[in-house]
Parts: sequence; C-alpha cells; structure tokens
Amino acid sequence: MNTDPAAREGASGPVAVQADRGGTDLVPTLLDGLRGTNPALVLLFGATGDALGALHAGLSPHLPQDCVIAGCSSAGEIGPAGYASDSVVAIGFPARHFRAAALVLPDLAALPVSDWMARLRRLMRDFAPDPARQLFGLLLTDGLAGQEDALVATLDAALPSVPVLGGSAGDGLDFRQTSLLAQGVVQSGVAVFLLVQTDLTIHEVTFAHFSPTPTRAVVTAAIPERRRILELNAEPAAQEYARLTGLRRDDLTPTEFARHPLLLRMGGRHHVRAISAATDDEGLSLLSSIDIGTVLTLGRSEDLIQGFSDMLDALPARPLMVLAFDCILRRLALERAGLTGRMSDLYRHHRVAGFNTYGEQHSGMHVNQTFVGLAFLEPPDAA
Repeated sequence: MNTDPAAREGASGPVAVQADRGGTDLVPTLLDGLRGTNPALVLLFGATGDALGALHAGLSPHLPQDCVIAGCSSAGEIGPAGYASDSVVAIGFPARHFRAAALVLPDLAALPVSDWMARLRRLMRDFAPDPARQLFGLLLTDGLAGQEDALVATLDAALPSVPVLGGSAGDGLDFRQTSLLAQGVVQSGVAVFLLVQTDLTIHEVTFAHFSPTPTRAVVTAAIPERRRILELNAEPAAQEYARLTGLRRDDLTPTEFARHPLLLRMGGRHHVRAISAATDDEGLSLLSSIDIGTVLTLGRSEDLIQGFSDMLDALPARPLMVLAFDCILRRLALERAGLTGRMSDLYRHHRVAGFNTYGEQHSGMHVNQTFVGLAFLEPPDAA
C-alpha cells in the first residue's frame, strides 16, 4: 500500500491510497489507507468493468452512508508513489471540508442535451450551494464515446458559474472499452458529473509541453462524427503526416504521435488534437473533434519537466493535494525520454494523485496531451 503520510496525518485535504489491482487484499488495503478521513467523496481510478463494481461493493459498506463513490477505468494511475500501472488509486475527500453529489449523464451516443441540461440545473438547485464555500465540478466520461466537446459545452451552458475539469476514462493502450462508476452502477457510454463544494482554497493548474512549428496542413477530407481525418493536404492523412514529420509510415506509433502533435489554434492559444492511431485506410483517428477545412499546425515537444515544476512551485503554498487528469500521451512522451522517475518525484513532492486519461476537460474545452489539475490548499486564514 502507498499512502501520503503527511496528507493522512494532517486530515485537512484529500487523502490518496494506492494498491495493486490484482492483490487479494485490495479492499482492506484501500480501506486502511482511507481510515480516519470520514470521506464525503471517494474517487476510484484504475479498476474496470466487473472489477470496478466489485470494488464498490467491497468498499461501500465500510464508508459513511452518504459518501459519494465514483470512478473510472484508466490508461494509467498516479498515486502517492507517482506513476503506476495495474493499480487502483482511491482518493478520499474528508466530510469536514467537502460536500459532493453525483449525476450520471446517460446515452452519450444520442446526445440528449436538453435532458442533460435539465438534470444539471436540478442537481444545482437541490445541492443548494453555500456561497461562503468554493464550488467546482468534476467530469468523468467515456473516453471512447467521442462526445467530450458536446459535454463540456453543455456543462458550460447549464452551469456557467461552476468551474469544471475532468478526464476521459481510459483502457490502457487498447482503446476497446472504458468503464465508469456512479450511484453503485458500472456503465459505458455515459458521463459522470460530480458537483463538489469545499472550504479549502482551490487553484486550477494546467500544463502542455508543446509549441507550434511553421508546418501546417489542411484537413481536406474527414469523418467528423468518428473523429477521423481521411486526407491532409489532399493526400492520404497517415502518409502526409509521416511526410510532414519526417517519419516512415511504418514508424507511426502512439509514442511518435505524442512527440509530433497536431495543434488547433482557438481562442488565441494552440490546443492539441491528439492522434490515437493510423487506420487501415491511411486515415488518422483523433481523440478530439475535427472538421473538414480545419487548419492544423504541427507541434514540437518542449521540456517536459521544468515548466511543470515551475507551475507547481508558483502556487502560494505546497498543496494538500493536486487532483490530476494527465493525458496518456504525456506519459508516453515522458517514458520515451526516460523521465518518468523525475516526474514521479515531482508528483510525490506536490502530492499529485489521479489518472492517465484519453483526454482532458477544463475552461469549457476538451483538450489532449495536457496536464489538468486542481490544487487544494489551506485557506489563507487557516490556523
């Protein structure tokens, strides 16, 4: 078991505990790590399918009756020891400082936006936020359903005053099926929205390690509803991407996609439109929306460590915890550069916990290849 001793002893902020996914003592280990937190909310990252349901069934009888339990499968985990795989991370949010409610947004494929908005407004009304506390939303969504852009737009319209961030559930590097847990049920093809209130100070932190190059390409053929580019510059997309990056077609792997992202300029900033795979018909499958006529810029990977360290060091104080939604493509880039150990050290120092995603949501946008986090700090007037 791995637990942040300082976080557990302080009992002020969230507490993360991490255990081997296949261990026979998984539930007792997680419960021991959460002991004493009296959580209002527990997030579970790493388990999938039936295992996620069994984990909920094992934990819930031993947690407070009104504790909200939610979670999802992942493409990797971040716990007290840093990066991990084949593990489960449980994060407990003490009722002393947090209050939470969960809502399932169903039928992602059908996009019932009006129904979602009605549910979200009802959730907000029933939650009755305390204006003296900080309110935020967390979004967990099926990373293979391809509806994140519509989801964040809906949330932004329904709850414009609520900052929302989150991550798309993963499935390792298999991209076959993801699982989400809320209200005791494990499902796919849905999103889980959590409305959370705290008396702690919160700071949103985001970091992307890329910059634009002069190389551009136009999407000349695509299947937008499937997030697939068929042609770039009127050439088969995979072949043209290989030419632009100087790679051989056979060398197009997730690691190379992470090194050479495609960028879309919006709102005065460049955002990654990450590639998940080259398809058999020489197309490119993306993790974000794409349209015909879109101009994309080839990105260049920059320093993965220093800028991230500077961002966290700039916080007013060392966080009680940073809840993290970290793109799997960032992790692949770190692995290729041999930097996962150094990043794990930073995560341990700043008490970062969460999971590796198929995409990240913040500021009303769905992005890729980005670290999105929420830092919890003691309020300025804390004794």
